[in-house]
Amino acid sequence: MDNTALSPELQQLDSQCRSFITSLIHADVAHDITHIERVVRVAIQLCHAEQANMNIVLPAAWMHDCVAVAKNHPDRAKASTMAADKAIAFLKSINYDACLFDDIHHAIAAHSFSANIAVKTVEAQIVQDADRMDALGAIGVSRCMKVGGSISRLLYNPDDPFCVNREADDKTYTLDHFFIKLLHIAKSMNTPSAKAEAERRTEYMYAFLEQLKSEIGQ
Repeated sequence: MDNTALSPELQQLDSQCRSFITSLIHADVAHDITHIERVVRVAIQLCHAEQANMNIVLPAAWMHDCVAVAKNHPDRAKASTMAADKAIAFLKSINYDACLFDDIHHAIAAHSFSANIAVKTVEAQIVQDADRMDALGAIGVSRCMKVGGSISRLLYNPDDPFCVNREADDKTYTLDHFFIKLLHIAKSMNTPSAKAEAERRTEYMYAFLEQLKSEIGQ
């Protein structure tokens, strides 16, 4: 990932964070280094657009998933807070500015859907938006399918694939996750810079569902 838009100090931090993250085991195939790189790239873009503090956003984006907890694990709701704790321990080890620790910790802890922590800073909004953006569009469709396969979910309910006459159940059917969560993410975006892109990616996902509908004879 190109980090030349960052100051020399932030480029060094970027490199340190990357080395730390690549040394870890990731939770699943949809939360690998490529996911983290995309989140970092979008977070940098949003940070510039919203004139936020890159010294908070950059390390929080890199380390938002630094604790590996699978989506279907009972401790999933605690994962972001555990990641925040681990991130601060790492930042202490490289003598990063301790004045930023509280804001970095909050940005990481609050990014997760399952944690249900209210975002209190624009930097936390940016990290949350950047992470949620990666659940949308072509990447979002691909990641959803990868996670569904990894936990042995069926692709769809053959009797009612699009949840017309039943409650969505994304523990059993991967496609149901669109109706429970993915198609609603754009409405949850915090920053103006993220909203338009999230809506554009969501339109792609609706088009995907229409194509799927035609292919399975619905």
